Amino acid sequence: MNTVDVVLPCLDEAEALPWVLARIPAGWRALVVDNGSIDGSADIARTLGATVVHEPRRGFGAACHAGLTAATADVVCFCDCDASLDPALLVPFVREVREGAADLVLGRRRPSGRGTWPAHARAGNLALARLLRRRTGLRLHDLGPLRAARREPLLALGLTDRRSGYPLQMVVRAADAGWRITERDVPYLPRAGASKVTGTWRGTWQAVRDMSRVLADGGTVR
Repeated sequence: MNTVDVVLPCLDEAEALPWVLARIPAGWRALVVDNGSIDGSADIARTLGATVVHEPRRGFGAACHAGLTAATADVVCFCDCDASLDPALLVPFVREVREGAADLVLGRRRPSGRGTWPAHARAGNLALARLLRRRTGLRLHDLGPLRAARREPLLALGLTDRRSGYPLQMVVRAADAGWRITERDVPYLPRAGASKVTGTWRGTWQAVRDMSRVLADGGTVR
């Protein structure tokens, strides 16, 4: 049985998939959630040994939750599928969860070079982190997608957001449930291909709007 499932939401990531899947630690299972790709991503992922889950409902949260519900391992990780984050870095995240030092471990992105993280996207993330501190008391710096937690407690959070607010809703509900949440620095690399969210002002605005609604609604937004 696989020891860890890594959920990889995927929308047209054919260019990045070979590198991402090659970085999955041995003994772990890659769950590539195809969210309507038209570039052959699903076939590439399957050829490279990943388990492919199809989620027709568009949205980052929809893809993440489809992967979570398809997971069977005790510990589930999440990672972007665009080669901006290295899934091999999840090993200490999982160790921390298994040893009981934390219930949810988040990756704090540290840009590896100029232009890796556009200024508008970084500003939006910083503003949301400040709002999150005010809402939960958690002194977190990032709401990035690299994270690890146990599957059954994650499912018990009853996450309902299916758009960009999913990562934030997970943190808000975990905090409300009294989870121990920690943060680890991780290098943030130049992504492969064009960004669907942080690469554009419109995408960043949409993500900030979705996440702001999560905070305003107390983590209950759908």
